[in-house]
Formats: sequence, structure tokens, C-alpha cells
Amino acid sequence: MNKYVFETMTEAETIRLAGKLATLLRPGDVVTLEGGLGAGKTTFTKGIGAGLGVTRTINSPTFTIVKEYIGELPLYHMDVYRLEGSEEDIGFDEYFNGSGISVVEWASFIEMYLPKERLDVEMKVKDEHTRIITFYPKGEAFEEICKELAR
Repeated sequence: MNKYVFETMTEAETIRLAGKLATLLRPGDVVTLEGGLGAGKTTFTKGIGAGLGVTRTINSPTFTIVKEYIGELPLYHMDVYRLEGSEEDIGFDEYFNGSGISVVEWASFIEMYLPKERLDVEMKVKDEHTRIITFYPKGEAFEEICKELAR
């Protein structure tokens, strides 16, 4: 499996990278985000939202699990941290096969529900401002997206 590594030095750079990614995504695409607290998962999601033309403020859906935003395509922002160890299915298929883009924070907790083809993103803190963002494409379409982003 190929991986694509990006380094961002500011929150704005993280948002720009995610915004560029958003312009390459299609309805039904799933992006998973893994990384510790403060790694920038919600910031990355804000960038995807900006790239999709979402005007509402995006914040973490920790207590609601899913927040929906309207842009050029719907954005389904999920934080499934609270589902760790649970086998609760909150209708993931409806989101993953829907007309929007699904972004899933802490996706490893719902691995059994995730589609085989998706873009897994790992975020690590290098220092106070710098993030190492690694993309792991699963499927040819996501491989092409990553190649485009790396250009």
C-alpha cells in the first residue's frame, strides 16, 4: 500500500491541504482521520468543509457523533470515539453510500462498518505548529487523488 506524507507548518496550511483534497472527492467518498488529541483532526475537517463550500462553523461532534453540513456536497462529520468497544451501528451505510462526503474521526473504533475503498489519514504532532499528515489510499480512485495532491 502506498503512502503519501505531507508536512504542514501552520493551521492554515492544514486547512489548505484538506481544502484541496475536498475538491477531488466525490459523493460517497469516505475519509478517516486518526491521531491523538490536538493532532488537528477537526482542523483538517474544517478544511474539507471549506473546500466543499460549507459556511457554517465546523466543530467536533463529540457528543452527537454525527454532524451534517451543507455545501456543494453534504459533509457528514463523525466523531466515533464514544463508540469504542461498542457494536452500535448508527446507520453508517446510509452516510457512506449517500450523496455526501463522510469524514470519520477515530475510525478504527468502527472498522467493521468502514468501506474497503476509502482514504485513511493519520495525523501526528511534530511540534507546536507542525503536523505530519500521512495519506493511505485504499482503492484506485484514492490512489489517483493522492497522486494529484502530491504534485
